[in-house]
Amino acid sequence: MTDKAQNAKISNIQVYEDRCGCPGPGPIEQSCVDVDARNLGDCPNVPRTPVGIINGAVIKVPVVLAEFTVRFFVNAIIDLPEPALEIKDIKKRLKVTQCLLLQPTNILFIKGFVRKNIDYSTRTCSNNEGVCGEIHHCTIDVPFECTTPITFFRPPAPLLANERQEFEYLKEESLPRDTFAEKDKLMSGDLSEFNQTSTEFFNELPFCELISSRINEFDEFINRRRPANVNLPFEEREFRRIEEKMVIALRLKLLQKRQVTVPSIPGNTICPEGEEEEDSITSITE
Repeated sequence: MTDKAQNAKISNIQVYEDRCGCPGPGPIEQSCVDVDARNLGDCPNVPRTPVGIINGAVIKVPVVLAEFTVRFFVNAIIDLPEPALEIKDIKKRLKVTQCLLLQPTNILFIKGFVRKNIDYSTRTCSNNEGVCGEIHHCTIDVPFECTTPITFFRPPAPLLANERQEFEYLKEESLPRDTFAEKDKLMSGDLSEFNQTSTEFFNELPFCELISSRINEFDEFINRRRPANVNLPFEEREFRRIEEKMVIALRLKLLQKRQVTVPSIPGNTICPEGEEEEDSITSITE
């Protein structure tokens, strides 16, 4: 610690000299970042052709069931935490939180929100000639929710329902002699046990992929008025409430993981084991 820092004491708090190159009293002793860079030479590489299975295969990949654009409408009222003079900027980001196909129907449920960051100007002081203030911001989430019927390009895989079956064994018992003949026997299912076979099927759930979104928006300031006993330019008004109308268009893909057969590729060859690796090392060495 320097003598200058030791003398600058307030109660038990000590102020240290700035050594990071930030502006302040006294000379700057050193910078806080030092970068040492150098250029590297080119590294050789050998391009290779990917080799795969040539005699056909069964793979599991997402298959497109439908691709569509859905449009819906949102009307919202936004109350700002303080009076504002005007809106400077509004930035929007669309978020989808749910995109669920209700099987075995073709109805798709969509849910989400529009995240909005509103920049607005406030009044700190004013007179008849002008207004001075600060730029504040307010971040809000405007929710939306809708359902839409889907026209499938390829229908989803049929649902496999769970199964449950009960079974029992034969049981033989003697009957009372005073009522039944000696050769008679009671043959029935065994009530002293419970046997069951159950099967569960785990179906692949269709899912959505968001491709693009488009928002057309109209915002209107509600109840603009001049504050009482305040000097303002003649056209200035303050407001706290915004009514917005949005038309939102989403482009979505509906997919489901399915098993797909990939046919064989004629005329393709596979290098013998070890030969490909040896060729690569030889080429780089040369």
